[in-house]
Amino acid sequence: MISHRFSTVRMADLIFVLKDGRIAECGSYDELAVGKELYAELYALQAAAYGD
Repeated sequence: MISHRFSTVRMADLIFVLKDGRIAECGSYDELAVGKELYAELYALQAAAYGD
């Protein structure tokens, strides 16, 4: 599945984060959300926009 909505991929077993056409990160939601990398940054931005 490909999605720009973080809530859609949150339940996936494995998430791949692409940047400039390459895999920048991969892991579970729990692993990626607690980090300080791209996924966590983008998730926080999207959550703020939706009031989550």
